[in-house]
Amino acid sequence: MMARFPYLASAVAVTALLFAVSPLLTRDFAGFKPEQFPVVVDFWPAQPVGWTFGIWGVIYVWLVSSSVWGAIKHPHDPDWDAMRRPLLISLGIGMFWIAAANLSPILATGMIFVMAAYAIVAMLRAGAPSPMWQVNPVALYAGWLTAATGVGTSVILSGYGILQPQPAALAMLVGVLAVTLFVQSLKPTATAYPIAVIWALVGVIIANISSQGWYVIALCAIGIATIGLRTILSRR
Repeated sequence: MMARFPYLASAVAVTALLFAVSPLLTRDFAGFKPEQFPVVVDFWPAQPVGWTFGIWGVIYVWLVSSSVWGAIKHPHDPDWDAMRRPLLISLGIGMFWIAAANLSPILATGMIFVMAAYAIVAMLRAGAPSPMWQVNPVALYAGWLTAATGVGTSVILSGYGILQPQPAALAMLVGVLAVTLFVQSLKPTATAYPIAVIWALVGVIIANISSQGWYVIALCAIGIATIGLRTILSRR
């Protein structure tokens, strides 16, 4: 049994707040830029349209509110503590992610894999009694990170000439959908998780309309329908 960390709840709340304000200390980030890579690609099919990144505002507010509420109402609740350790690791790395993304796409992509993994673990460990405060804030965060890992990897693959942009996008989108469906099967009640992934897929569809990336659009549409149907059936 792991030793109890008496200030774990407070540490998560403070780290969530630092994570939320970290964009104010760095340059804005709305996706990687072509000039960051040796192979200049004009358009990455897997990257959502810029305004979809506005979901971070909801994620920041919800995570901070949740962690503060949990620290006040459930400071030593084992049901909460089970998710706090992995969430603390994810948020701690996330404080430096935007700076890393502006500096090195490879470093940032590696970091977001770790962030996503620990966020998913935190979501799976989150207790059921308070879904609004305990499960779904982390679920929204984990879902967006799940999509972001696929986006980042596809950009790396094409930006370094390993795959052409569309095959890289299709391969990574398949991976994102597979992971999403698997995680859904482990925590079907965490509805914010699939919602975040669907939001990202909608952004990818909109980004691909002007370039007529029909294969990517079709795959995203299939993914939205599959994830959405599974979410509805889980709720019932």
